[in-house]
Amino acid sequence: MKKLFDQVSYQCSKEVTESYSTSFSLATKMLDTSIRSDIYNIYGFVRFADEIVDSFHDYPKEELFNRFEEDLNLAIEQKISLNPILNAFQHSFHKYSIDRALVNAFMRSMRWDLSKKTYLTDEDYKAYIYGSADVVGLMCLKVFVNGDNEAYLHLKDSAMALGSAFQKVNFLRDLKDDFEGLSRSYFPNINLKEFSEENKMAIISEIEADFEKGLDGIFQLPNAARFGVYTAYKYYSKLLKKLKKTPSVAIASARIRVPNYEKMGVLARSYVNYRFNLL
Repeated sequence: MKKLFDQVSYQCSKEVTESYSTSFSLATKMLDTSIRSDIYNIYGFVRFADEIVDSFHDYPKEELFNRFEEDLNLAIEQKISLNPILNAFQHSFHKYSIDRALVNAFMRSMRWDLSKKTYLTDEDYKAYIYGSADVVGLMCLKVFVNGDNEAYLHLKDSAMALGSAFQKVNFLRDLKDDFEGLSRSYFPNINLKEFSEENKMAIISEIEADFEKGLDGIFQLPNAARFGVYTAYKYYSKLLKKLKKTPSVAIASARIRVPNYEKMGVLARSYVNYRFNLL
């Protein structure tokens, strides 16, 4: 009956994705069915780790995170876990021979969120983004190329750039919540109490450079993944354009969103581009 337990685990990861992120869930639905479940499995894992450090304020976060990490190690070692999210993740981890160093880097960045509040140097900033976002993109890339190491190495830099762009957009969007709710400041050399247009545009220029590099890799992805990743790219591009038009003072005082009807518009336009081989 292990097969049934695995199916329940995969369904749990899908439920986590759909419950926590409408945009990521929408993009994942645009992937081929042959790889969709594995992306849900990766997202479920990274979302649970992130929730521990970001949301469980009334509970012993460090203790919970330590337990989660111990269960993760056992899941990967024993190829099973009674935590259905970790059971699903270990399946995809082994199926595509995901590098354990990527998982370790992700967990390191999540652990920093337990106590590290400011990132004062470019080195720390880049290390955090690598662990919290780039490696997630690389795990997904392993799935997208079906474990083909040559294709993985060819597209690695583009996948990392896209992961960085997505994360930096999230940082900019969540500026107020991170600073006021979690006392975190990810962008180095920026005083968030005096967040200026110059600060905003410097960050956006950095993101646009990442997007340009990441877009080149999207066009080279296998057909099974290209439309889904392109949809995610278009959503984040839409959000970035909205942030670019929003005054810095407004970004520092409210969370900027893309309404669901606009997300559906992004999907429709992405499909037209895909359908007529415009990607």
